[in-house]
Amino acid sequence: MEETISLKEIFGVIKKRLLLIIAFVFGAALIAAVISYFVLTPTYQSSSQFIVNQEQQDPNAQYNVNDIRTNVEIIKTYNIIIKSAAILNEVVAELDLPYSAGVLSEKIQVSSQDSSQVVSVTATDENPQQAVQIANATVGIFQDKIPDLMNVDNVRVLTEAEMSPTPSPVAPNPILNIAIAIVLGGMVGVGIAFLLEYLDNSITTEDDVDKKLGLPVLGVISHINNDDVRGDHFTFQPTRAKRSGFDGAQKESI
Repeated sequence: MEETISLKEIFGVIKKRLLLIIAFVFGAALIAAVISYFVLTPTYQSSSQFIVNQEQQDPNAQYNVNDIRTNVEIIKTYNIIIKSAAILNEVVAELDLPYSAGVLSEKIQVSSQDSSQVVSVTATDENPQQAVQIANATVGIFQDKIPDLMNVDNVRVLTEAEMSPTPSPVAPNPILNIAIAIVLGGMVGVGIAFLLEYLDNSITTEDDVDKKLGLPVLGVISHINNDDVRGDHFTFQPTRAKRSGFDGAQKESI
């Protein structure tokens, strides 16, 4: 026979193991805070933008839609060239970086919106000033190299990366990490609470006798407090218990 659990029983288990659940929540939040503030190293980002656009010889000439489409298509190639060793090796040499072009490639992201001629180069580093230098140096060297690599001069710097007076790290995000840890800690705590309840075979209530042993409850021994004790004797409060007669009628006894 399938056993079902009611909402009352669910809340009963949660209430019974509430301290355990709170301990898991608090512990998870504390661990997340310690890792976010004291273990993980903050990282900063800085972006520089350039536009891919062929310079018009005649200032009165109208832009050709086909030329714009060609510039947009060539951006896909530029995105690959920017992160190539041909560009990044020179960036490493110019800034005297303590790592290789391969490592630098992982610190750079190149992105552009669909049908847009603007490309953003974003550098990530543990040093905010160095992130600015990497972004600007990458775009500058790419602009100088592209005429030789592609035999076309259609790259113009749109905006250079600038150092913020009060740089803010993009990672880690302590508040988000703690919030996630609280949710996960609560879920684990509730799961452990129900697991312990499932493994607990002790009989503590009348319902446990009925569910686990399948036996009827004949009587209940009342709890004796200090007030019930009078000298060397115990004073019991009489309780009424219902019992069934042979005819099935309910009778009360003291």
